[in-house]
Amino acid sequence: MRLLLKLTMLLLVMGSCTMTGSFTTLSADKTNIEIKTLDDLYQFLTHTADRVPLISAHRGGPEPGYPENAIETFEKSAKRQPLIIECDIALTKDSVLVLMHDDKLDRTSNGKGYVKDYTFKELQEFRLKDTDGELTSYRIPSLEKALEWGAGKVIYTLDIKRNVPYELVIDLVRRKKAAPYSILITYSATQAAKVHKLAPELMISASISKPEDLLRLNDYGVPDNRLVAFVGTSEAQPETYQFLHEHGILCIVGTMGNLDEQAKARGDALYFDMIDRGADILSTDRPVEAGIQLQKYRTDYRLSSDFIK
Repeated sequence: MRLLLKLTMLLLVMGSCTMTGSFTTLSADKTNIEIKTLDDLYQFLTHTADRVPLISAHRGGPEPGYPENAIETFEKSAKRQPLIIECDIALTKDSVLVLMHDDKLDRTSNGKGYVKDYTFKELQEFRLKDTDGELTSYRIPSLEKALEWGAGKVIYTLDIKRNVPYELVIDLVRRKKAAPYSILITYSATQAAKVHKLAPELMISASISKPEDLLRLNDYGVPDNRLVAFVGTSEAQPETYQFLHEHGILCIVGTMGNLDEQAKARGDALYFDMIDRGADILSTDRPVEAGIQLQKYRTDYRLSSDFIK
């Protein structure tokens, strides 16, 4: 299957000079993902042989001077390349949805204690830390403001922390008309089924590392066309990629951690090779380095999308 796909890609490249331009190279200055309707999102997230591989910036792509889960960081990251942004959602004492990975404030800000013990207004007294632990001028953002910023720029994968009701997140996504650029992350078939029952129109990221996982999701009533597959923090088997692609499902590999470290040690071409072997989206702590390799992949295979502008 991978050989067939590579031959198809090569034929597209060889034939590009006589085609009408539908496979032109994605220019480096095209960084916005402009998706306006749910049908557009479904189309963009359906696997095809000419799909455009993308980076998912883990926690938004923090770096020196820019903290994780901050809108300012999202903006900097999204100016470099078309981007999926993975971010984390917590709940304040007064039921405001905010972006925060940890239960406690200590690691990522100059605050102390649990997020749930503060109102949103009280959280605004704290400043966020960057990747070096240095304080920045940036504050803890609400999910509402993040969704407002992201329209016409990025796709979000929303990682909903424990004890945060899915209903609150779904309601806000709907109210802000953010469904066309939002994917809800789930960690089990039962969670995915709950989200699908609550919001059958929304796309779901589900853990699928083998064909049986997809069949279980189907048994729970979650259809293929509402799924992207998180295959894990290591590459899937070729037959798993093939199976999921035959079902039109894109595959996310979490490179944060071990695979990012391998790329540092062995060379960033590892990211290119992972896409070539079947991954469609790389969720990484190294979005700049991985992004260079994916831009090379898109250029080499002359890939583009009407939704990237």
